Amino acid sequence: QVQLVESGGGLVQPGGSLRLSCTASGLIFSMYDMSWYRQAPGKERELVARISNTGGSTTYADSVKGRFSISRDSAWNTVYLQMNSLKPEDTGVYYCYALQNWPKSDYWGQGTQVTVSS
Repeated sequence: QVQLVESGGGLVQPGGSLRLSCTASGLIFSMYDMSWYRQAPGKERELVARISNTGGSTTYADSVKGRFSISRDSAWNTVYLQMNSLKPEDTGVYYCYALQNWPKSDYWGQGTQVTVSS
């Protein structure tokens, strides 16, 4: 079955950095756009960053532009989110999401907690 396994979350001070990883299995990785979403307490889940199946196109939420970077490594079926200059408002559960546009197929990871606090 398909699995998306996230790792790399944790507690970090404001201004610090973290790198999240999401390793996919059970799917053809090169067919899927990969995204990171986050959900803060009491808020809706929001898109943080997306990378196309080829890696040729990326999209970022305005709130993270210039601080976060998404990338993928097809050799390891893994997508990364490098997060720099972290702020308390970046706190939340970060989820990996895989989407194949046609035929439509999508999957979510279980999430990893990121807490930015002094």
